[in-house]
Amino acid sequence: MSIIEKAAGKLGQKKVEVTPLPEIKAKSLNNPISKAHDALGARTPDRQIQKRVEINLTQLHHLGMVTPDQGKTLVAEEFRLIKRPLIKNAFNQGAGPIKHGNLIMVTSSLPKEGKTFCAINLAMSIAMEMDHTVLLVDADVARPSVLRTLGLKSETGLMDILLDDKLDLADVMLKTNVETLSILPAGKSHKHATELLASQIMSSLLDEIANRYPDRIVIFDSPPLLLTTEASVLASHMGQIIMVVEAETTTQHAVKDALRQIETCANINLVYNKAKAFPGGNYYGYY
Repeated sequence: MSIIEKAAGKLGQKKVEVTPLPEIKAKSLNNPISKAHDALGARTPDRQIQKRVEINLTQLHHLGMVTPDQGKTLVAEEFRLIKRPLIKNAFNQGAGPIKHGNLIMVTSSLPKEGKTFCAINLAMSIAMEMDHTVLLVDADVARPSVLRTLGLKSETGLMDILLDDKLDLADVMLKTNVETLSILPAGKSHKHATELLASQIMSSLLDEIANRYPDRIVIFDSPPLLLTTEASVLASHMGQIIMVVEAETTTQHAVKDALRQIETCANINLVYNKAKAFPGGNYYGYY
């Protein structure tokens, strides 16, 4: 049984003990969110990523996060357990085929539960795989934090490409010093963010992201489910969802309300975060 399954089971038993760790098309050409570009159809398919950034991996390690060269730490082993069933589902090696199975959204009920921590760690862990590449998307467009957590300055990104038909994915994606990891920043905030995420342009962009590279897994750090509508709109495009639950803080009522927001996705996993102990955790010392 995976750590995800254990976390889900413990939540159902009301125990709090775990490991730290409607598509909307634009109706008017005068509307700023309804640009007349043909849902990415005119974009160049294989342009090279223009910009490279350096993640301070030493600082990231000091923050207790997964980095490629750190070896067998507790957090690294936990995310190895978490990623395995997700990877199988992403490439249809699980119980059955999943549309957009390689699009994985990481979310939470409320802020500060650790969703960005988990999204970055999951992306880093999958980036260590021999056969896969990772795109980490900061989809928390109202309060983006992926670049800040990685010690990088803000850049153009997701919102900009939805608004500007002259921008290509390659113009806004960032290549990192982790060779198999790229980042798509959130970009500038926009008052019609929900409508942009629900648009046909976004749907076409996600199809492009999901299908352009057969070995790619895409991790989305999304907004909290109970504070914005953007997360539930984004969830409708996802093949898999991870919902982060903060141990000893998040109520079951909040979790149930949040789960109702993402019922369109059939593959939802719960991960408890910031817990003091988890059954089986002591076994890591024996490796």
